[in-house]
Amino acid sequence: MKDLLELREEIDGIDNQIVELYEKRMQISEQVAQYKIENHRPVFDKERELSKLEKLSAMAHSPFTKHGVTELFEQIMAMSRKKQYQLLTANGLAEKPDFTPVDSLDFENARIVFQGVEGAYSQQAMKEYFGEKCDGYNVDTWRDSMEAIKNGEADYAVLPIENSSAGIVSENYDLLVEYDNYIVGEQIIRIDHALLGHPDATLSDIEVVYSHPQALMQCSAYLEEHREWEKISLKNTALSAKKVSDDGKKNQAAIASKVTAEIYGLQVLQDAIQDNKSNSTRFIIVTGKPVYSKEARKISICFEIPHESGSLYHMLSHFIYNGINMTNIQSRPIQGRNWEYRFFIDFEGTFEDTAVQNALRGLSEETTSLKILGTY
Repeated sequence: MKDLLELREEIDGIDNQIVELYEKRMQISEQVAQYKIENHRPVFDKERELSKLEKLSAMAHSPFTKHGVTELFEQIMAMSRKKQYQLLTANGLAEKPDFTPVDSLDFENARIVFQGVEGAYSQQAMKEYFGEKCDGYNVDTWRDSMEAIKNGEADYAVLPIENSSAGIVSENYDLLVEYDNYIVGEQIIRIDHALLGHPDATLSDIEVVYSHPQALMQCSAYLEEHREWEKISLKNTALSAKKVSDDGKKNQAAIASKVTAEIYGLQVLQDAIQDNKSNSTRFIIVTGKPVYSKEARKISICFEIPHESGSLYHMLSHFIYNGINMTNIQSRPIQGRNWEYRFFIDFEGTFEDTAVQNALRGLSEETTSLKILGTY
């Protein structure tokens, strides 16, 4: 039997041949790309690739190597496509998204809508982003906010999208797909939850606690210490404080911000009851036009992919290959299609970056559906 050194030398020799053949193949891929450019042919030909993979795997002699050959050539073909996307960009054939850059977003005389009532965290985020004197008004639901933009009743809407403790606000991800509104900014605010009660109440009086479902989740450890309390979900933390104020019952309390205690005449029974003491929520600013500030450095997209093994990996490889840093990835079930998902990704970059153009070109050809949600 050969010793380990001899075996490694043989592998090195084979690897050298593989590298040589790989580079030769990529050179021919460039010629293929040039042909497709001149003849206006798409880069991605799925049927051709599937047929090619079937023939190549049939040449292998064991189930293990058949699978390995398929995986190897999937990668080689994917890299060939990425090279071709780069050549399309280099030849000035990049398809930039239909977004309009502006020197700065126009907030003058803008109407801003937020969900909830006076004192809601969304209102706080609005004031931090647009300023204390901004022209804002409230609606009952997040859908109402998107409708207000769609109908021209508001210029911007403020929506919570993610909390550092409780995770994503799934409904708002779905609304971004449903409506043709676009993200143009974001605002992160610290969330400090307090237990608010009637001015004459004490902790021993409390029997019922109202709040938004996510706020209840964010205070789960504190609420676990008071299992005897009934927990009831409402649309908004500030609405919960308003209810306790309106009802005037000593046995009721709300989990909301201390700001709402001042607004609705309640007292703080317990401060900072959230599990995560650095609890924060990220809000997005949306508008009805596909515009963006020239200073924007983050892009949000969503896409659907074939329900096949390796599909997500191949889509994410466009970011890896082009050296793009993803900052967030989420998934949401696609309504009416069991066990299929839509993916949402935030990544760093601008529409002017060739790497971003290459990645978006690849995603547009290889996903079943791609939507650019905005850049900010």
